[in-house]
Amino acid sequence: MPYKENLELATKLKKELDGLRPLSPEAEIRIMQKFRLDWNYHSSHIEGNQLTYGETKALILFGHTAQAKPLKDHLEMSGHDEAIKNIEDVIKQKRPLNENFIRELHILILKEPYEVDVITPDGKPTRRTVQVGKYKSVPNHVKTKTGEIFYFSTPEETPAKMTDLMQWYANNKDNSEIHPVLFATEFHYRFIRIHPFDDGNGRIARLIMNFILMQYGYPPAIIKTEDKLNYFAALEQADADKLEYFFNYVCQQVNRSLELMIKGAKGESIEEDDDLDKKLTLLKQEVEAEDKENETTRLTTNVLKKAYNDWIHMLLCKIAVTTTKFNDFYNEPSHNIFAEIGSKPFIINFKKQFSLEEIVWHFSGLEEDKNLEPSRFILKTNFGVYKKGGINSFGCNYTIEIKFELFYYEILIEYFDSKREIQSIKSYTKKALHKPLQKDEINEINKNWGNTLYQHLEYHRKLMNNKHID
Repeated sequence: MPYKENLELATKLKKELDGLRPLSPEAEIRIMQKFRLDWNYHSSHIEGNQLTYGETKALILFGHTAQAKPLKDHLEMSGHDEAIKNIEDVIKQKRPLNENFIRELHILILKEPYEVDVITPDGKPTRRTVQVGKYKSVPNHVKTKTGEIFYFSTPEETPAKMTDLMQWYANNKDNSEIHPVLFATEFHYRFIRIHPFDDGNGRIARLIMNFILMQYGYPPAIIKTEDKLNYFAALEQADADKLEYFFNYVCQQVNRSLELMIKGAKGESIEEDDDLDKKLTLLKQEVEAEDKENETTRLTTNVLKKAYNDWIHMLLCKIAVTTTKFNDFYNEPSHNIFAEIGSKPFIINFKKQFSLEEIVWHFSGLEEDKNLEPSRFILKTNFGVYKKGGINSFGCNYTIEIKFELFYYEILIEYFDSKREIQSIKSYTKKALHKPLQKDEINEINKNWGNTLYQHLEYHRKLMNNKHID
């Protein structure tokens, strides 16, 4: 659709919106919050800000910062939001647009000086300090995709050209023959051709364009980051003296905002097709920030290998060493570790010397990151019989099991229940697969295991001696 037809549609939609005014306070807050979030995110993201939409929302609405994201990105996003609020205040106060106001916006969005990579006029890369709230002191030409250098106004020309731009604005802001959308769009383009600042010119151009649109009662035009190539292409067409392409592009964005605002004014949903993706992104961040106690991790070879390296090896070694300390009380002790990794069972036998090399060997033959069926490691004691028991001697056989189900693991310990005079099994702990057994927990399990073997020995010795006396 040619831009003139898009302008006619904009006029028609604006008239429909005006017929719905004044909007209810609730509707206006809801609509403007969406515009504000979209405007902050997209305009900043186009220029390289790394915050996601969800992180932008969390920062602006709740003051939450994102981990592992640059502080500069947080400061600039917060500053851009301050700039939008400032624009809203200036419009309400009906203050005029001037150079001081533009420099104030530049200070708000960039906060403080910093260095950037740039290309010199002869095409060489270098670094330059970005000054905040001041017009450029060195050229800021850019290299186009064809390798050519595109020249903006020189530092020497900039003050005069900015004065001319403000005069152009003042002379035309009340001109009813210029459509407000064209007026705002042309200001954006004239500003970009000057490129008055070291950095942040794109954000300032979009801020002022929307300031002008909002002065005339239009909603802001949101240039989406996923559509930035079309935005840049329209600007390049304007650079080739085909400004109508840029007019048409901006007008399409204004019409989309008008349609959205009309829906909101009517009480309809103002969610867009991509809003679900934004909500899912935010939900993902919220879920990741929640307590991970209930996180679901599937049992795979990699998960089991990690658990083995992190804590299973340590636990089995400690239990085995504690077990062999009781060998001297019994005849012919022989213990084993039964392991079943997925569907592959194997046994490690030991008396005094204990080694887990065979387990490591079995792990090395497993396919990477393959789903596993329930797996387990069981240490079984076989002490034979008590050396000094005679005809009333007794044995000692206990197990400790590390059981891996598909989404959790459990430590099961067999213990001696002296009150009931039986051996029973209790669950020491049950955890999600991603939660490792801690060192103090390993020590506690080993302590309980040693106490079990000791209590069994003591109880049966006393029982045996009483029988012997009788």
